[in-house]
Amino acid sequence: MNQFTRFLDGDRLSRLFTIPKVNMTDIIEIIIISFIIYHLIKLIKDTRAWMLFKGIIVLFLVATIASVFRLNTILWIFANTINVGIIAILIVFQPELRRALEQLGQRNFLASIVQFEDQKDKGERFSNFTIDELIKAVYELAGTKTGALIVVEQDIKLTEYERTGIPVDAVVTSQILMNIFEHNTPLHDGAIIIRNNRIVAATCYLPLSDNMKLSKELGTRHRAALGISEVSDSITIIVSEETGKVSISIGGNLIRNVNGEYLKNKLQYIQKKSIDVKKFKLWKGRQKNEKSTN
Repeated sequence: MNQFTRFLDGDRLSRLFTIPKVNMTDIIEIIIISFIIYHLIKLIKDTRAWMLFKGIIVLFLVATIASVFRLNTILWIFANTINVGIIAILIVFQPELRRALEQLGQRNFLASIVQFEDQKDKGERFSNFTIDELIKAVYELAGTKTGALIVVEQDIKLTEYERTGIPVDAVVTSQILMNIFEHNTPLHDGAIIIRNNRIVAATCYLPLSDNMKLSKELGTRHRAALGISEVSDSITIIVSEETGKVSISIGGNLIRNVNGEYLKNKLQYIQKKSIDVKKFKLWKGRQKNEKSTN
């Protein structure tokens, strides 16, 4: 009987250390889950939600210890507050969850996996004349330390923020841009939105970034530029009223003190970033991304 018991114990021990059989479905599930977890962590790493996320991990560790040592009172508290806790997490993480869903729905993200037939060659977003006039106006404004906030739209439409301003619908020229941001004019306050070769609206209100790592010497104009770049694929040009320096914000990154050549290269990059698809493709090769500068 003792030998039979030892056999059972040995068999159970061998099953414990047996490597489970892994098939192709398991591998696909592991890759998908790893991809989702990685991007969720990357999304909240530089936000205030990161500290809350670490606090939740500590709570789950406490619950695990309580389960091992049978601390029934602590387990009872966790069991009766878990439903409320889930709702509280959704409320606390609401900005991050909204940002995640917005990024999930971005056309560029979906286009990196699946291409559709209705995506035709769009050509250039705007003309070289628009680029030249934009750069000329920006550095004229910088020379006189006139503050400016210019949002150049890409794939994601900024209609929601366009409605907060005053419709303009004018061709992009340096004279119009400088006149808009001139002090004590009706349209100088707020941001302008450029779509293709036209200024569609002025005095627009943009969402402010809650990035705690943003330098305290930067004001509302820079925080608004960073905020719109976090919720869209637009590129925003900022002229500082205090220093006259030119900065740009794109993809949640703020690049400060840029010169005219750098700005022109960025604008030419998004100008020619068009979609050229002739038929349905299941997978598109990943394009080489530019290295972001903080």
